[in-house]
Amino acid sequence: MRAPAFFDARPPADGLGKRGPDLMFKKILIANRGEIACRVIKTARKMGIKTVAIYSDADAQAMHVQMADEAVHIGPPPANQSYIVIDKVMAAIRETGAEAVHPGYGFLSENSKFAEALEAAGVAFIGPPVGAIEKMGDKITSKKIAQEANVSTVPGHMGLIEDAEEAVKISKEIGYPVMIKASAGGGGKGMRIAWNDDEAREGFQSSKNEAANSFGDDRIFIEKFVTQPRHIEIQVLADAHGNCIYLGERECSIQRRQQKVIEEAPSPFLDEKTRKAMGEQSCALAQAVGYTSAGTVEFIVDGDRNFYFLEMNTRLQVEHPVTELITGVDLVEQMIRVAYGEKLKLKQKDIKLNGWAMESRLYAEDPYRGFLPSIGRLTRYRPPAEKANDKRAVRNDTGVYEGGEISMYYDPMIAKLCSWGPTRAEAIEHMRVALDSFEVEGIGHNLPFCAAVMDHPKFVSGDITTAFIEEEYPEGFMGVELPKETLARIASSAAAMHRVAEIRRARISGTMDNHRRKVGKDWVVSLQGERFEVKIKADKKGATVKHADGTKQRVSSDWTPGDSLAKLKVDGEKLVLKVEKISGGFRMRHRGADLKVHVRTPRQAELASLMLEKTPPDTSKLLLCPMPGLIVKVDVEVGDEVQEGQALCTVEAMKMENILRAERKGKVSKLNASAGDNLAVDDIIMEFE
Repeated sequence: MRAPAFFDARPPADGLGKRGPDLMFKKILIANRGEIACRVIKTARKMGIKTVAIYSDADAQAMHVQMADEAVHIGPPPANQSYIVIDKVMAAIRETGAEAVHPGYGFLSENSKFAEALEAAGVAFIGPPVGAIEKMGDKITSKKIAQEANVSTVPGHMGLIEDAEEAVKISKEIGYPVMIKASAGGGGKGMRIAWNDDEAREGFQSSKNEAANSFGDDRIFIEKFVTQPRHIEIQVLADAHGNCIYLGERECSIQRRQQKVIEEAPSPFLDEKTRKAMGEQSCALAQAVGYTSAGTVEFIVDGDRNFYFLEMNTRLQVEHPVTELITGVDLVEQMIRVAYGEKLKLKQKDIKLNGWAMESRLYAEDPYRGFLPSIGRLTRYRPPAEKANDKRAVRNDTGVYEGGEISMYYDPMIAKLCSWGPTRAEAIEHMRVALDSFEVEGIGHNLPFCAAVMDHPKFVSGDITTAFIEEEYPEGFMGVELPKETLARIASSAAAMHRVAEIRRARISGTMDNHRRKVGKDWVVSLQGERFEVKIKADKKGATVKHADGTKQRVSSDWTPGDSLAKLKVDGEKLVLKVEKISGGFRMRHRGADLKVHVRTPRQAELASLMLEKTPPDTSKLLLCPMPGLIVKVDVEVGDEVQEGQALCTVEAMKMENILRAERKGKVSKLNASAGDNLAVDDIIMEFE
């Protein structure tokens, strides 16, 4: 077999892609940003390969820029003026002499024109051949190929759709509900579910707009939305010598707006027979299109384990770490080796699934505001320590740091927290502790929600579908109500911690003579509507906390006042709390609950019970901007009567369009913003009579 062009030791005519005489790339450019750029750099460094980062104005101080050996500025913050401008990326390659390019995911990772430009310049693309990208990267084309290869597919309309009315007609023929998808889409962008004609019209236009803005391609197709589905995908690895293997599956059913939130490997639902069938079918499809590199074949699986091909992602998946954790295979390294032309050293019989892995995606989205995007500076960013042994592993793939800025121009995902354990139950428990230990301040984020999912009975049992979030949190996420036994453990801990703080305050020098302060033993702890009367007996090793019902709890910890993270043991069991001092106690966060914990003397508690609670201001007649963003359009005018559920305006943030709707009937009395305005959180968009 003739070696690919990039093995030629002679430099191409334009000087791009010069290579050394030894058997691996000397330098690769990462055509991406954020955590995936950092992830690729780590493997390249391990392999002894130098790296080049590219960056926009917004990313001048980004982590991937600091980690790379070289960095090239490529333009303004918007991706369509920097990261996805092929000419600018090619200029960076020319400037640095990079021999190969890893595209990460998103941006140019599945852009056949970019792959063609690299091929023409003699630069290796660390991904599949152009033909495979064209055939599988386009959802419409890939469906047709799958059908021709006798792969079971979901019913749908594979042709292009001209306008909203045609979308409605096709939707009726397929039968509601339907999924409206961008042909070039990914990451949940350009996707809508429609249950009726109105939603089909509205979803078609929104999907088309998002697709144009995110991918520069507004083609749309429609398929049947399968109810009660699971989203399960197969990781494949193929070389240019005809070898292809599968590395098990990933369960990706915990999604919000078709955007994955939590993934795991393997799936708690599949049996070995179904896994083998899906894996073999995935490899057959990959080989049918001449695929090479690390790709993913996605399926929708029903309750009877019937599976249907959805699409093939020809690039590295966001959730690839869970596969790496259960197989021990570095997928980025394999991609680089395949791109260099090496044969796969792994055979299918070598792939053993070891233990269980979980991934929680940390998004800059505020779960208490309907998961709307949140931007700003990370005033605190302290991930749990990474570790790995034969009993547990914690891994955090990230591209941010404390003091860094979360930009409005890019995807809201800022980290991927992963855990591994010998069993699913152990992997979940390790994830719970890791989430409790992850400190993030300065922005809204979804850590509380991820923690809540880890404790949800349905998730723990593995009884999940892609409708999990909308079914279990129909009114949105409002925090977690902890069980009373957990509140009792927190109350004991808070009392012991408060006692330590009080003793420190009592020892402050410069106090008046004969006014020595005495710290008592009796306390009343109130949190989440519960009241615990406790008595503390302390010694050098900890404190014994006795409750009013006679039960005792032993609390030990090395926490000192001012620490933002408390790692305690209550009756020998771990308890991790995020801690912030407030008047009369602490703000404590644990397992998705955000608690105001007041620790008072019995007399203080008696007086506090007589205090009136402050009521929040009335905003019922105002439409407030729920996140920083751009007003795309305003759908009403002053004097308009609006009905419940009616669209009022559209706000764009982090590449997603969000339609704001009326919560009740009313009449518009004033418009404070118009299309093109950039607004901050809680800016008033319009007022009602």
